[in-house]
Amino acid sequence: MRRHPVKAAIAAGMLSIFGVWALTLLGGISGDMRSPKLSGRLTKLSHDGVASSQPESSQPSSSQPLRSQQFGERSFRESLPGLHAASGEQPVVHGDATALTNDHRGDPGVQKRSDWVYVTETRETQVSRQTRAKTLDRSPVDLTLSPDGRWLVTANQVANTVSLIDTAAGELVGELPCGDYPVDIAFTPNGKTVLLTAQWSGLLQLFEVDGGKLVHQGDVNVGFDPAGIAVTSDGTRVYVGQVANAKIAEVDLAKLSVVRRIESGQWPRYLTLSPDGKRLAVGNGGDSDISVIDTATGETLYEEPLANGTNLGQMRTSADGKYAYFTWMVYRTNPITVGNIRRGWVLASRIGRVRLDGPSYREAISLDVPGRAVADPHDLVISNDQEWLVASAAGTHELLIYKLAEMPFIAQGGPGDLIDRKLQHNRDLFDRMSVGGRPMGLCMSDDSRTLYVANYLLNAVQVIDLPTRTITTEIDLGGPTEKTLARKGMEIFYDGQRSLDQWYSCHSCHQEGGTNARPMDTWNDGTEMSLKTVLPLHDVVHTFPWTWHGWQRNMTEAMEKSITSTMQGEAPSAEDKQALIAYLGTLQTPPNPFRAADGSLTEAARRGKKVFFSQKAGCADCHNGPRFTDGQIHDVGLGSEKDAYKGYNTPSLVGVYRKVRLLHSGRARDLNRVVNDLHSPGRVNGEGDLSKTEASDLIEYLKSL
Repeated sequence: MRRHPVKAAIAAGMLSIFGVWALTLLGGISGDMRSPKLSGRLTKLSHDGVASSQPESSQPSSSQPLRSQQFGERSFRESLPGLHAASGEQPVVHGDATALTNDHRGDPGVQKRSDWVYVTETRETQVSRQTRAKTLDRSPVDLTLSPDGRWLVTANQVANTVSLIDTAAGELVGELPCGDYPVDIAFTPNGKTVLLTAQWSGLLQLFEVDGGKLVHQGDVNVGFDPAGIAVTSDGTRVYVGQVANAKIAEVDLAKLSVVRRIESGQWPRYLTLSPDGKRLAVGNGGDSDISVIDTATGETLYEEPLANGTNLGQMRTSADGKYAYFTWMVYRTNPITVGNIRRGWVLASRIGRVRLDGPSYREAISLDVPGRAVADPHDLVISNDQEWLVASAAGTHELLIYKLAEMPFIAQGGPGDLIDRKLQHNRDLFDRMSVGGRPMGLCMSDDSRTLYVANYLLNAVQVIDLPTRTITTEIDLGGPTEKTLARKGMEIFYDGQRSLDQWYSCHSCHQEGGTNARPMDTWNDGTEMSLKTVLPLHDVVHTFPWTWHGWQRNMTEAMEKSITSTMQGEAPSAEDKQALIAYLGTLQTPPNPFRAADGSLTEAARRGKKVFFSQKAGCADCHNGPRFTDGQIHDVGLGSEKDAYKGYNTPSLVGVYRKVRLLHSGRARDLNRVVNDLHSPGRVNGEGDLSKTEASDLIEYLKSL
């Protein structure tokens, strides 16, 4: 299997970062804003989002030893010299397992988190803005502008807060806590309500601006990792993408309830509505396509494939309602060589559009300039006068500014591998504006010249004058005065300029620290075109050894190999490698949305648990311990002649519901095929085939891990 260099690199970082991350978060999120209607408090919640609960254990005792020692525990610990300095913790060994002393997660079914999330209270709460400003990065991921242009509200992903900005004064005037891991935010068309998705809390949250203050109005329990938001023009309904279960939730805002769930493709992260509300375009990142849905019937009218597409970004509808615009990247399934990278034959960036008025082949343009490519495009916005389209390129720290009417969109046979030459050499048609940090969400005022940028790594909102290409104001949202080692590692992780000609970043393969939709060749296992699925980096420090073949034993070496081999970049410094290791340590497995509200298993999952641990299924023979991996190498008959190593490192099953490509090769697209075909107990190490009911229950249990 192809060992993803970025994965291995990330693994090392997770350890030292965990301590810094926990200390930073536990410093608290506070503010001196008071809500006359409803205020909130920050409380420490368990993995399932329920305070002080004890969910049913779903796995064997955490006292069962992991197998890090036999694979080189000493080199493992020696690869983490920055851990103590970063977190104040020393790695300790329980039996032959290496772990952090501040990790008390135990079973995957319990998995307590050290996050602070918003819990509604009936009493007013007052906390210190000064304390908050000193302890916690805000990291705004998105922002929204009120229809009258007076108020700007940001969704702060690290702090789990929303911030209110007075645009006339250019000042931060308020902040409130919100749910865990906010993703998208939008004003309703009448400007009365701010909608926000808190993905790890499973909530659609409602706020309002009242008397110059943010007020929490209420929550809708959407569940299943809610992400993108699309609001109808009358403001009565909102559609929310549910990343975990491939559905779109339709929410009645008057009743504050989900009235319908519409089938979509895998990973429906972002979406957009036609102006009349009749057509809904959905970016299905897990299926690499855009689906267009009839909102009246809930039926998918047509799908437009994005060949080898990955990392689909935000979506916007044109003013005439004909097109849905979006960003994405494409993986071209070619060997990682200098020549292939520079031709755009490995990873490349695109802006595309699909028609909303009927099926038609998608149209696209290439973004990458020879010698100075574009990495990780995320959001885009079209000016009110329809003259400009502006996109954020998060990995290359810049804005891409296009004359909309001159964008050379191509359907069949295109686009080319590199930017159209007409754009490349004419700054009136295409310009690049460096803004630093990690520009993410965008919005533009009605004057078609003032652009607002949520800059994740700068903890700020940047105000851009589009005609002059200047930053007129940078509004500080608060945060630490000094960067932690983990924060420096985060900057490296998201930095496309670390790669050859800045084509891609660590995030490009490990989207948000997880996996993506494409099997990839990373050169990491010493063979060419031995494609492997991208292993998630959540809790990677606890799944030693690393890589699909289990050969990687040293995280510091993994960091260097990821950047110099997979990314073909310059060798990182010793501090850079330890910073990456520190950042990786903060990447905990997200809460599992397939568990009940109290963290317990469903009835089917409980039955599936018995199947999992039965002698007939034999799953626990390899998938055992706190993270359902024995750390051993096994030959299960799924190898390839191209593999440089024999056998495969048992992958952790924690968070397996998040994957759309399973097994090392990605040949299985769902758990059904794994359990009933390619990796069925009868074919591996069980004592016979499972019945239909047993297999179904086992799948439900696997989804709950």
